[in-house]
Amino acid sequence: MKVVVLGLSLSSSWGNGHATTFRALLKGLAELGAEALFLERRTPWYGAHADLSNPDFCELAFYDSPDDLHRWANEISQADLVLVGSYVPDGIRVIDAALALAPGRTAFYDIDTPVTLAALERGACDYLAPRQIPKFSAYFSFTGGPMLETLVRRYRARDAQALYCAVDPSLYQPTGEPAAWDLGYLGTYSDDRQPTLRELLIEPARLLPHMRFVVAGPQYPAHIEWPANVERIEHLGPADHASFYSRQRFTLNVTRADMVRAGWSPSVRLFEAACCAAPIISDVWPGLDVLFSPGEDIVFARTAADVAGALTKISEDDRRRIGANARKRVRAGHTGAMRARQLVAAARGAQKRTDDAEADRIVEDISGGARV
Repeated sequence: MKVVVLGLSLSSSWGNGHATTFRALLKGLAELGAEALFLERRTPWYGAHADLSNPDFCELAFYDSPDDLHRWANEISQADLVLVGSYVPDGIRVIDAALALAPGRTAFYDIDTPVTLAALERGACDYLAPRQIPKFSAYFSFTGGPMLETLVRRYRARDAQALYCAVDPSLYQPTGEPAAWDLGYLGTYSDDRQPTLRELLIEPARLLPHMRFVVAGPQYPAHIEWPANVERIEHLGPADHASFYSRQRFTLNVTRADMVRAGWSPSVRLFEAACCAAPIISDVWPGLDVLFSPGEDIVFARTAADVAGALTKISEDDRRRIGANARKRVRAGHTGAMRARQLVAAARGAQKRTDDAEADRIVEDISGGARV
């Protein structure tokens, strides 16, 4: 199977969760024997912060504009599946080019579905147009639940399927290092996440000045007042994630506001932390209690008091049990290899439906001609 992916970034994980998601998925496809080409828009930001220049599981190439994609016209037109991701620069033009070159074989992978649909409602989405959605062979969404029905009914998606983010278990596993922090968080700054981060980490840090906290990720404004017991790390590349999660007694999961409202939106960081057996304290949204079991493999928190209670009252044995259970659950259902199998099965199903529809059309044309 030959796959071409046009995504936000594979080369740089700086300031985005797309790169690690695509890396896990493409590595899974390689394990299945698929040949993949990832086409990435050349940008100064990701170019200056590249942390993967020569992947061994796919070919990586860069283009300068949608007009530049003609250099890969043969690869795109001959691919069994062309997968365009969300947030691709000039995404509408990129999608039009892919649909023209590979009609019936171009799908969309939305790693930001609630944000995408909210932008479409406002008429402010610059990487996807409503007119393009019915043309995709499939719309893969990192959000499941009711949003899939919205895509089919309101936006006329042919086939909307959940394709959650995934983790590469060979990279994310416990390191055995001693704990350096009682609670940590890994994530790029976001205006809509900051109130939750304030409630579930900054306030607990103030309540528990004898404990140690850490926030890792770029783009946090200088005006944020961090308590003295909160350490800041500007950026951690994927190679350092497992060590970071393994050195936390608990790790915090914080979800963007659009994702909270939509529910069923597990982030790649959630799966990565769980795969490292880091006990997770998470904000709460619909569907999370289906993906994880509260008290068994995750801890839910709505207030600073909830977090403080977890940090001070959960025993060491229970803490380890929660982390081990989460790791087992993610390895059983949320790896890149499993997502790759889902993607291949869905792509083959979509192609069969396209072939069947074309066959039916030909039969109708022939029958109609016979009647004449």
